[in-house]
Amino acid sequence: MAELVQQRIEDRLPGLEQLERVGLFTQKEIKCIIKRATALEYKVQRLVASKEAFLAFIQYEVNVLELIKKRRVHIHYSSKREEIEFPIIQRINSVFRRATSKWKDDIPLWLSHVAFCKKWGTKSQISKVFSSVLAIHPDKPALWIMAAKSELEDKNSSESARQLFLRALRFHPNNKKIYQEYFRMELLHCEKLRKQKMDLEKAEIDLGEYEFSPEILSGKLAEIVYKNATQKINDAELVISLLKVAACFDFAKELHDNILQNLQSNFAEHSATWDFLARRELEVAAVGEELPSEKGRASDLDRRERRCCQVYEEGVKALSTEPMWSCYVAFCVERQKKKTKISELKEMRKARLLDVLQRAHDTSMLKEDYYKTWLQLLFSSGDTEAAASVAIAATQRYSCSVPVWSLSLQILIQLGSKDVSPLFQESFKHVDAKESLPIWQLYVQWSTTTQQAQETEAIFKRGLMSAVPTVAMEMKESYLDWSYSTGGYKKARKVFTSLQECRPLSKRFFTTMIQIEKQQEKPKISKLRDYYERALQEFGSSDEELWLEYIKEEQGELGQPENCGKIHWRAMKFLEGESVENFTSKYTLLQTGHY
Repeated sequence: MAELVQQRIEDRLPGLEQLERVGLFTQKEIKCIIKRATALEYKVQRLVASKEAFLAFIQYEVNVLELIKKRRVHIHYSSKREEIEFPIIQRINSVFRRATSKWKDDIPLWLSHVAFCKKWGTKSQISKVFSSVLAIHPDKPALWIMAAKSELEDKNSSESARQLFLRALRFHPNNKKIYQEYFRMELLHCEKLRKQKMDLEKAEIDLGEYEFSPEILSGKLAEIVYKNATQKINDAELVISLLKVAACFDFAKELHDNILQNLQSNFAEHSATWDFLARRELEVAAVGEELPSEKGRASDLDRRERRCCQVYEEGVKALSTEPMWSCYVAFCVERQKKKTKISELKEMRKARLLDVLQRAHDTSMLKEDYYKTWLQLLFSSGDTEAAASVAIAATQRYSCSVPVWSLSLQILIQLGSKDVSPLFQESFKHVDAKESLPIWQLYVQWSTTTQQAQETEAIFKRGLMSAVPTVAMEMKESYLDWSYSTGGYKKARKVFTSLQECRPLSKRFFTTMIQIEKQQEKPKISKLRDYYERALQEFGSSDEELWLEYIKEEQGELGQPENCGKIHWRAMKFLEGESVENFTSKYTLLQTGHY
């Protein structure tokens, strides 16, 4: 290994001597470079070299390149690049190749090599890098697309890009993104040829026998890609994505119109088609002169939005499905959120949204998420009667959904509805008990503020009987808190005593009682010890914090410090796994006053 490292350092010497000779680096700096490079070479030459060593080597070499670049500018020296920079760039490329051969699955490493080649002008290497990575990872469509774009943009080779796309489609014949980018590439190639022809015609240069093919200039290659794509993938979203690409090129209007006609005739049963056609109406500019006043512009915008809604209306008539109604509602929600100073336009959008929401609900096609939008809109508008009606309707439409029940019940509580209590009872009949915790929490919160103590206590006791551990534990904790706040220490003590043996139990249940005891005018250490002991029976094998809190309690004013040793011994005996190490380190900090 030493001979190989020495050989590599000697290979550097001509370039380093040249750096010193032209005044870019001093002799002292050259020695530092050799020393640092030798250390890095040894790290990457190890039998079990780490990826970090290779990355550090590459980063150091790149830093040297950057420094050379800055010093060239500083001393206005631009000669001998082949003798100075080129060997360093070659060396970095070599290290990248060695690294990627070791860590073939590291895609960011491959892409870092590509980025380096682009930045430092070695674009001839990019094709080789992509060729290598695609041989190993042909299953990644994004890499094929990046490779093809690189051929088109960096090497200006449409033919190479085309071949890469064709190869990519052999591996991924049904990938929409590859077809979309292939379609875009052919249109870009066509645009480039048209510009070349225009420039030659302006310069009045005789082309001789060479002629630009009219079919290629009109975008026939892109049309072929489009036809192949739609034959392989019969999907409205793909056609729409190709249509949007074609719209970016003025010369492709005929192709754009053909795709649009195909979309309207062959994909009329897809909600995405109607959504696209409707939203296109927003892009239609105002006819005639530009409207100068804000009110005029708002009027024109309202006219275009109404045209959009007309298309959506046709869509829901032809295709009354949940996705179709969702597209319509989503559009109205987006427009309603748009800021405007014109109150008439704002009210028009709001009324339109409320109407569409109501009609979608009437046809049982309104998605669950949009009930929240509807309720919030009605509530903020002050239409309490309608909000209450929608809240109840939402629970009937999605009777198994916890979020719908929670939202509807919150709205009804805020409105002071009399139907809240029966609806809580109804919700527990429909929702999955394992997901019912948010409703129990809301039920308790509502009861503590509106009902008598006996009724609230009955709800707590019912919750304690739940077969779901999370619900039962939450009810224990909340019941203890509520008991103390309403009945004082004696009530809390009584509740704790009655529940301390009823599993499942939580740590918070015990710590809450400990805090209640400490808040008393004369807390009793005997009771605190009892609470800690009971908590440790449940959680003593895994919770080192509980043991530490117990030790600190004994070190306090109420405790007996001589008991700390016994507690420590018991903790070391009962704790398991990593908890033992954590306890030992924290106990040491506690002993030194740092915990």
